[in-house]
Amino acid sequence: MPGNRPASGFWRDRPVFVTGATGLLGSWLVRHLVDAGADVVCLVRDWVPQSELVRTRLIERVKTVDGDVRDEELLRRVLGEYEVATVFHLAAQTIVGVANQSPASTLDTNIRGTWTLLEACRLTRGVQQIVVASSDKAYGDQAVLPYTEATPLRGLHPYDASKSCADLLTQMYAKSFGLPACVTRCGNFYGGGDLNWNRLVPGTIRSVLRGERPIIRSDGAFTRDYVYVEDGAGAYMQLAEALGSRPGLAGEALNFSGGGHYSVLDVVSAVLRVMDSPLQPDIRNDVSNEIRDQYLDSTRAAEVLGWAPAFTMDEGLRRTVAWYREFLAGD
Repeated sequence: MPGNRPASGFWRDRPVFVTGATGLLGSWLVRHLVDAGADVVCLVRDWVPQSELVRTRLIERVKTVDGDVRDEELLRRVLGEYEVATVFHLAAQTIVGVANQSPASTLDTNIRGTWTLLEACRLTRGVQQIVVASSDKAYGDQAVLPYTEATPLRGLHPYDASKSCADLLTQMYAKSFGLPACVTRCGNFYGGGDLNWNRLVPGTIRSVLRGERPIIRSDGAFTRDYVYVEDGAGAYMQLAEALGSRPGLAGEALNFSGGGHYSVLDVVSAVLRVMDSPLQPDIRNDVSNEIRDQYLDSTRAAEVLGWAPAFTMDEGLRRTVAWYREFLAGD
């Protein structure tokens, strides 16, 4: 289990539905759910052979449904026919640069996709827990840091606004219709299996393995939370378990932080150190529509769930670098 927690009997034979299962967090979450004995159904829109779900043949240990999270009829069929008890909603367009270039498609996927899933859950008997992925980006740009759960949601850029809306929709369905749904607001996930090369960690690792200077699109001083992906999988599972025994959590949101905030230059330097590379970053300073400083206070997650990250940044990066060394060996 993630976070070095013992396997919980809660998951044994439990019908679980995961959207976004081919993504970074989705793949690792599915792995830990399967290892815990859950009966997992994955919604898969695009076939991604290089995803961790497919390349490790984990997909052969789950049920898959081809489709889009905006298809309510499909979602209602899946939830009903597979008698789903627990839902993890991770499907989203997650790249800030893509959101800035194509805001309409990002808003459609992230907002309509969320309300469509929640509406399908509302109309289907048997769904007992729903965990919806929001983001630290939902808070927008704030004068006071770190963000707590009491910080208002005010995303003003396309991706940030999409997450603010999805977050509020989840709270609305819980409060207005009694839906057993919770929200996670996490820092930036990193780990093996992230195939979005314009993200900082995988892009830096690939550059170093190719003997190229890693590119920093900002001035290097932007600060973020970073959460190792297996810590993220553990957070989602712990929250779903808690929601199963404490229905009063419905409608709540919890922050999950990796335990520290780092500048972009800090992260690149840490990767270079772990990889024992003498390369120096190429600082471009050409980003737009991105918030300069974002990081979270996850005290409430510790109090409510007893959750804490199990991996330091260096430990997480060592595991991540090892994954990419193997993955890119023939590149």
